[in-house]
Amino acid sequence: MINVIIVDDEPLAQDVLETYIEKMPDLHLVKKCSNAFEANDALKNHAIDLMFLDIQMPQITGIDFLKTLSNPPLVIFTTAYPNYALEGFELNALDYLLKPISIDRFMKAVNKAIEQIHLKHKETASSHIPSGEPDDDYIFVKADKKLVKVNFGDVIYIEGLKDYVIIRMESSRVITLQTMKSLEDKLPVAMFKRIHRSYIVNINKIHAIVGNMIEVLEKNQAKHLPIGKNYRDELLEMINKNRI
Repeated sequence: MINVIIVDDEPLAQDVLETYIEKMPDLHLVKKCSNAFEANDALKNHAIDLMFLDIQMPQITGIDFLKTLSNPPLVIFTTAYPNYALEGFELNALDYLLKPISIDRFMKAVNKAIEQIHLKHKETASSHIPSGEPDDDYIFVKADKKLVKVNFGDVIYIEGLKDYVIIRMESSRVITLQTMKSLEDKLPVAMFKRIHRSYIVNINKIHAIVGNMIEVLEKNQAKHLPIGKNYRDELLEMINKNRI
């Protein structure tokens, strides 16, 4: 499933894109944002693959907003003004849709995005296949004015708390100042799964699934982590592949 957000200050334009997105089974609309500030918050708290970004918006334009992002998702610009096309492509935008947007033009742009995202996921997955090298098994994170080594196999789950991330392990925990998304990007995709805006779980540490909760064992005690509605379908798809 490809997570997308819409960033547009016009409700009608949002509704048109939402209708189109609902027709594409590969797409999951995470949020509709009316300005760059809402979009910035969505990008911090969700793993977004694709952003439909309007250019002419109040306070900060879509182009200026994109320039502020150090690690943006794929971007498809949506605008009524063709004169921004060149600048949009200079920012590595995937496509540039002129309003009113037709469904066939929308599908063409989305299919291009799907192809790129699937290719990126394959490359990421292959890069995390264990090769026996030590650096496949751990990362260093900054905590308490030092770099702390965290072995992936020791991590039970990761919890986001405002601007901090708590990495909870079998015998200890590490608190580091960073976003969930920045840490998620460094984790092996075959081992870790985002289940909620505030939680990432080590798949190997899942003890059970109880309703809308993931059960893990922390210090030999059952700990229940919520499954967010935006992550449930993808999680269940993974679980069903190994279900009997």
